[in-house]
Amino acid sequence: MSVQTAPANAVPIARHADPLLARAWDVLEAVPDPEIPVVSIRELGILRDVRLADDGQLEVVITPTYSGCPAMSQIAEDIAAALQAADLPAHRIETVLAPAWTTDWITQEARDKLRAYGIAPPVGQCGTAASRENVVRFVPRPVAAPACPRCGSARTERLAQFASTACKALYRCVDCREPFDYFKPY
Repeated sequence: MSVQTAPANAVPIARHADPLLARAWDVLEAVPDPEIPVVSIRELGILRDVRLADDGQLEVVITPTYSGCPAMSQIAEDIAAALQAADLPAHRIETVLAPAWTTDWITQEARDKLRAYGIAPPVGQCGTAASRENVVRFVPRPVAAPACPRCGSARTERLAQFASTACKALYRCVDCREPFDYFKPY
């Protein structure tokens, strides 16, 4: 696995029309996130590109949700297993750190799945691509409290800055009293 930097204006890339690449995209779209298995790495915006290199190998480009994400090695293994199971050609995985992943890349489909799974999706958007370029935030931006994914109440309170993973915070609904994870916006 190699680590590279993408162009500053890079955005999650759409599927390619080439049949081999379209098949690779279809296979990889089914790879679940190891920490939140109800959503795929594509739905989370981790899967950035699949392309064919000059040497005939598939190049799979992924961006971690944050640079220290412990799931990245598992994601790389899952990608390799999915490509091998589909009898696709040899591949290499490139981890691209810039521009940094943002919760804006989470699809609406994934947000709905997170909510149904009991995780409140990020509230709002982090801003335009230009305002996010290569920004590292150590203090989260103030955001409105998330709605409870179980009952929909807006009356929620944060219990802890970190929850089951570092990218989530622990909240509780004041009305139904149920705790829930909130996917923090980045």
